Formats: sequence, C-alpha cells, structure tokens
Amino acid sequence: MPFEILTIPCLADNYAFLAHDADSGKTLCVDVPETAPVLQALEQTGWTLSHVLLTHHHADHVQGLRDLLAAHPATVIGAAADAHRLPPLDIAVGEGDTIEIGHQAGHVIDVSGHTVGHIAVHFPASHAVFTADSLMALGCGRLFEGTADQMWDSLQKLMHLPPDTIVYSGHEYTSANAKFALSVDPDNSALISRSKAIDAAREQGRPTVPSTLAEELATNPFLRAEDPTIRSRLAMQDETDAAVFAEIRKRKDKF
Repeated sequence: MPFEILTIPCLADNYAFLAHDADSGKTLCVDVPETAPVLQALEQTGWTLSHVLLTHHHADHVQGLRDLLAAHPATVIGAAADAHRLPPLDIAVGEGDTIEIGHQAGHVIDVSGHTVGHIAVHFPASHAVFTADSLMALGCGRLFEGTADQMWDSLQKLMHLPPDTIVYSGHEYTSANAKFALSVDPDNSALISRSKAIDAAREQGRPTVPSTLAEELATNPFLRAEDPTIRSRLAMQDETDAAVFAEIRKRKDKF
C-alpha cells in the first residue's frame, strides 16, 4: 500500500507532512516548521512517529524538531553535506542513498540551489516526492546559497520523475507564483486555468500543495526554459535552457 500523506499547515505559509505506512505502522514527518500542528495531527490520527526527514537547514523547516522529539522520539534523517548546520542526525544521507520507512523506500536526490545540501526524497511506490524549497508549486526556491546552474540541474532531476508524481513542496506561495508565471507565459491556457483554480482554493482556505509533476511541467515557468513562447517573450531564442532559467529566476526575484 502507498503512504497515507497529510499536509499540515504551519507558521504563516509553511507546510510539514506526515507520511504513514499502514502495513508497518511507521510514520515519517517531513520538516518541522513548528511543533504544535504536527503534534495535533499525530494525536488526531493515532499514528506513532518513527522518522523525521529534514530537507535543509533553514529555521522555518527545523525549528520545531526539539519539542517534537521530546514528545515523540524518532530517527532523524538529513543530508550529510548539511550535517554541520542541521540538528543532530541519526542517519546522514546523500544523492543515490535509499531510506526505508516501513515498507516504503525513498530515493534521495541532491537538489542544491536554494541551499547547498538541500535534499528531496522520492518514494516511487507512493508516487510522491518531498521537495521542500527546491521545486515548488508554480515556482522554485530563491537562490540563497547555490547558483542558477545548480538549481537548473536540480530541477532537471525532478523533471525526469514520472509525470504522475505528487509534489509535496514546503510553502503556500502558489498564488504569488501564479501571478509571476502569467507575466512570462500569459497565453498558456493550462496556466490560466490553474491560476483561477488556485484563487478559488485560497478563497476557501484550502491548500494548493501538493500538486502533480504533470501540472508543474505544463504550467511552472521554471521548468519550461525550453518553451519557444517563453523564450520569445524574453528575447532569448538562442540562449541555453540554463540561461533562460536564470533569467526567469532573476525576474521573479524582482517581481
């Protein structure tokens, strides 16, 4: 059976996730922006926390960990490359490693760019990838530490996952991302339709995370650097995909 996954709003616009393997009873928490909403979700479901995955070192993804572990001791997993600035890890991983949560196997992907050492984990049997601040709904993370080339390489890894993969990203930035996406890809009918659906969801207080990779490939400008219409709009018809991506990221930073 695939994971049962809960999306947990935290702070002003963060998400944590609980992924439960019913066959084994193991439960993974992905990032801990704050403690209380995760504790509430565990109490409501009756699940027993067994593992915590930290995708990167930023405080809004790890600051609730200590209090969570005080209530629910668990195995903490994070990137070996980031171990010097993450909370203490029980398991340090890198690209190509596999983590096991009960009967679910997750493949670790280095998605440096937003930070150096950021990881995503793909659970193919559950058609799920946890991307935090690398690939986001209609966006990608700001380049605080890495380069545009690093982020483009990271996004390409994610782009090659199966299109039906469900993307669990770390923030509710989708409405703002949609407004920017329309500025560089205004005639994309799929994007226009998605933007309207996002507005409706937010008006009703519903999360726009997760999304599917197929949706992102069709509408997320950060994955569409090869698109002739976007290239023409940016006057970059003859540039490399990486250069087009860098320009899109630069424009988003100023949007």
